[in-house]
Amino acid sequence: MGGDDALSVVAALTPATTPVVAVDAFGGDHAPAEIVTGALTAQREHGIPVLLTGPAPRLRSVVANLGATGELRIVPAEDNIAMDEGALASLRRPRSGVAVACQLVRRGDAAAVVSAGSTGGVVATARLRLRSLPGVLRPGLAVVLPTSPNRTVLIDVGATADPKPEMLVQFGQLGVAYAQLALGVAAPKVGLLTIGAEPGKGNKLTRRAHELLAADQPHGALPLNFAGNVEGGDLLAGELDVIVSDGFTGNVALKTLEGSIRFAFGEVRGAVTATRAARVGAFLQRNGLRELRRRLDAESYGGAALLGLGGTVVIAHGASKAPAITAACRLAADLALGQITEKINERLPVARDRHRIFRGV
Repeated sequence: MGGDDALSVVAALTPATTPVVAVDAFGGDHAPAEIVTGALTAQREHGIPVLLTGPAPRLRSVVANLGATGELRIVPAEDNIAMDEGALASLRRPRSGVAVACQLVRRGDAAAVVSAGSTGGVVATARLRLRSLPGVLRPGLAVVLPTSPNRTVLIDVGATADPKPEMLVQFGQLGVAYAQLALGVAAPKVGLLTIGAEPGKGNKLTRRAHELLAADQPHGALPLNFAGNVEGGDLLAGELDVIVSDGFTGNVALKTLEGSIRFAFGEVRGAVTATRAARVGAFLQRNGLRELRRRLDAESYGGAALLGLGGTVVIAHGASKAPAITAACRLAADLALGQITEKINERLPVARDRHRIFRGV
């Protein structure tokens, strides 16, 4: 996820031309009304050109109800992937909204995809339609955690549940490219999420991944600033710029953080409304409380960036409403503007070796 701070950094680093974002209008628990509303806000208030994909008759009705007929462009898609469907849906539904959105990117008619649909279905469809970058074994799903004083990228949070150690090293490279672009960190510090800070802690996967991350990178790959292992309790410490995980552990960690934040806000709300004195104190601190809520609220973040494919893909939370979709469109547009795919290519050995050959070095 990338909050307003991350988005503003990217915008400051990129040119003024805004790319087209293809939005899967029927992905998510609140589709299509909330998805279309969020996309419309992204276009009206942030100048992001949007293409909506989905069954055209239903989309036209939703757009008309919002008073945006002729304002939002619709690209017909015959099907959609349900929220309870997984990776196999990418094969069963070749004309789904997210499949059509990916095809728009592949053809150059759009620069990025946004979907709040099933993560498994979106990841599988994007892999099939956009293909992995040369040398990338599996894509990684990255979010920006609301850490303080500095933001932290967590990767992978659900794209690859059972990776090989070599994939975790590549996730580190993907996360570094994302942190450099979205957070403006020149040399991001990378950590590995496991059960102990010592190098020998963890399971077979993380122990081997630690060895690979700490070693010199393969010929042609840019070096990683590896800082060692990190435990779950340090996810929000803000001491690292990138934290690498397998998709299963990362997804559990992310959902745990989201639930903890919701619980904490509920407890704070109860405490500041319990007595008259507490309510007066809350009123005096209302600006600070609003800013804290904005910074931690998932609605203000753009979702997760699927990195390592031949196109920009942002997967919003399945429960996203209009503000979250607007944020996802902003993140997708800014990542496309910042050429995240090209920056990832520069970090990988295959792409760098190819450039070296072309230059006659």
